[in-house]
Amino acid sequence: MIALEDVQAAATRLESVIAPTPFAYGPHISQLSGLDVYLKKENLQNTGSFKIRGAFNRIAMLEESVRQKGVIAASAGNHAQGVAFSADYFGVPSYIVMPEATPLLKVSGARALGAEVILHGANYDEAYAYACEFAAQRAMTLVHPFADEGVMAGQGTLALEMLQAVPDLDVLVVPVGGGGLISGVAMAAKALQPDITVIGVTAAGAPAMRNSYLSGRAQDSLGVRTIADGIAVRDTSTLTLSYLLKYVDDVVEVDDEEIANAILFLLERQKLVVEGAGAAAIAALMHHRIPIESHKKVGVLLSGGNIDVTMLSVIIEKGLIKSQRKMRLTVTLIDKPGSLERLASELNAVNANIVHIDYDRIARSLEFGDAYVSLSLETKGAAHQEQIRAQLSAAGFQFSEE
Repeated sequence: MIALEDVQAAATRLESVIAPTPFAYGPHISQLSGLDVYLKKENLQNTGSFKIRGAFNRIAMLEESVRQKGVIAASAGNHAQGVAFSADYFGVPSYIVMPEATPLLKVSGARALGAEVILHGANYDEAYAYACEFAAQRAMTLVHPFADEGVMAGQGTLALEMLQAVPDLDVLVVPVGGGGLISGVAMAAKALQPDITVIGVTAAGAPAMRNSYLSGRAQDSLGVRTIADGIAVRDTSTLTLSYLLKYVDDVVEVDDEEIANAILFLLERQKLVVEGAGAAAIAALMHHRIPIESHKKVGVLLSGGNIDVTMLSVIIEKGLIKSQRKMRLTVTLIDKPGSLERLASELNAVNANIVHIDYDRIARSLEFGDAYVSLSLETKGAAHQEQIRAQLSAAGFQFSEE
């Protein structure tokens, strides 16, 4: 197993390459959780993720003759950019195999750094199998995203930085996919501060590592489905599992709705753009998945910020509806001049702002002479929405809500 000295050596290699990301007090999540929460903002890291740490350390450790043959990696995106950046730094060719559904932002990010991207497979594990074949055919070095001790040592440098900034941390909360990040972080943190508690957070739609941790043996899952693509790993690594069993105190899970809530919370309240995997640890605190005594000092890893803008827009839209700041109605109108104007007048009377409108007069469920008007309204909370319903009902409108 890697030791603290390996992580310290990795930190030396990384000194001139990585950004010194902030580890700052988060006032809003602290107030919400009743804890003293500090946020490690790796979403601000070079390439937008912590993954550069492990990828660079692993490639830097290669002998020059081996490195010049090139490197290859399988990745859902963040590891890809870390490998591409590191290969470009050393002037060696790089190939990245990504699942076919990888967000465009991560594909274009790897290509912009000089990597040749190959899209293959429905998930990470299928992409990885292809990358292994490709590496064997070309005698290239495969840089694994998590099941590699050089990679783990690089990721473990995060623990050094957090404990240097806040030496008296009580708890570390870390997202878990394949387990490379938490393996390096937990080992280094326990070496520096044996009494610290380390908690892992998985996505409910990618349960393999949590199930394996709880049972004490490797258990793969049949498939994965989560918006947190950075931790969407189907199969368990026995290497990283051995670190979790030795150094990690608990592993909890959060579902996609909780992750989405955390993304929106970080965007609105902390002014941080964070991807699903990066928001998982915050989701666990927000939704009380971790029993921690109040006023404990808790370090949370925001592991990356490379979220697809399409996914972000969906999360924002759903979040506005859930928080009752947006309302969707379908109103049945008599299809004649003045009906739409009357509806708009009633909405104006209660200060409901129409942001989208659609008019349908041919739906099969309509009576002849009627029309459906679908509306999206900006609203000011539950009381305002109830006022809108009462206004429309009093005016005799028939309507339904989405």
